[in-house]
Amino acid sequence: MHNKKSLWQKVAGNCLITAGILGIASGICFLLQQVVSTDNHVPLIFVLAVLFISRFTKGYVYGIVASVLAVFGVNFVFTQPYFKLDFTLTGYPLTFLAMLAVTICVSALTTQIKQQEQIRLEIEKEKMRGNLLRAVSHDIRTPLTSIVGSASAVLDNYNILTDDKKMELTRDIKNEAQWLIRIVENLLSVTRIHQDGASITTNLEVVEEIVGSAVQKFGKRFPDVRIFVHVPDEVLLVPMDAILIEQVLVNLMENSVIHGKKTSRIEIRIVREDNEVRFTIEDDGVGIDADILPVIFEGNLHRSENEKLDGGRNMGIGLSVCMSIIKAHKGNMWAENRNEGGARMSFSLRLQ
Repeated sequence: MHNKKSLWQKVAGNCLITAGILGIASGICFLLQQVVSTDNHVPLIFVLAVLFISRFTKGYVYGIVASVLAVFGVNFVFTQPYFKLDFTLTGYPLTFLAMLAVTICVSALTTQIKQQEQIRLEIEKEKMRGNLLRAVSHDIRTPLTSIVGSASAVLDNYNILTDDKKMELTRDIKNEAQWLIRIVENLLSVTRIHQDGASITTNLEVVEEIVGSAVQKFGKRFPDVRIFVHVPDEVLLVPMDAILIEQVLVNLMENSVIHGKKTSRIEIRIVREDNEVRFTIEDDGVGIDADILPVIFEGNLHRSENEKLDGGRNMGIGLSVCMSIIKAHKGNMWAENRNEGGARMSFSLRLQ
C-alpha cells in the first residue's frame, strides 16, 4: 500500500512539473506576442520547455507527452487563426513534424543522459562498498583474533597469571573491542548513506556545539591528548546531519592520534569563507607518507601501505567513511602535511 501511494505521489509530482513548465512557456509566449510581430520564437521556447521537463522528470513518458502537447498547443494557441487547429497552413506538416521530432529526440537524449549518470553513481557506490568490505575484512579479523587470544589466556591460566598480567590482557581486550565499535559505527554510517541514495537530511546546526560534542567524545578515549579549538566570534549555523559530521570530526582526531604515532596536540580551526565553512584538524605527529596522500580517502590502501601506518590497521576505512559523509553533504575534503611537521585534514561544508 505504501509503495502504491509513493508511486502515485511521484506521478503527481512529475505531472505538476510538466504542467508548470508548459504553463510558464505559454506565459512567456503570450508576453512576447505583445511586443514581437512574428511567432517564429514560439517553437523554440516550447522545445526549451520540453528540455526542462525531460531534465526534471523521470522516464521518457513526460517528455514525449509534453512534446505532443507542445506541437498541438503551438498550432492551436500561437498560430493564426488563433484558438483553432488548422492543419492546412503552408509548410505546416514539415515544420511541426520537425518540431515533434526535435522535442522527442531532446526528451529521449536527456533521459538517457540521466540514466547514464545514475548508472555511473551506482558503479561508484558499488566500487566504494567493495573497497570498504575488503578493507574491513582484515580489520575485523585482527582485533577479534586478539580478543579471543587474550580472553583464552586469562581463562586458561587464571590461577598462574599475576594481577598485572591479567590487567594488561583485560586492557587489550577493551582496546580491541573499542576498535571494533568504531569499525561498526563507520559501517553503519556508510550503509545509511547508501540506503538514502547519497542524499541525507540536514538541519541547521550550531558548529561550536557539534565540535564541542566531538571533542568531548574523543577526550574520553584519549584523555592525554591536548585539544585546542578555534572558532569565529559569530555563531555559525550550517546545514548538516549532526551525528554524521560529529563522527567525521571524531574519526579525523582519532586518526591523528593512532597514525600520527607521537601526537600530543590537536588543533581544530573553524573558518568561514564566503558561502562555505572550513573545518581543519591539525596534529603534531609524524605526518602522512607522500605515497599515501593521493589515495588516502579511497579506503583501499594495500597492506604494505597500512604497515607504514600502524601495524596493519587500515587508516583508509575511517577516512573513506569521512569522505562519503562529506560528499553526501556536497562538500569537499582534502589532506596535506604541515611544513612545521604533522598532518592537516580539512573539509568544507556549504552554508546554503
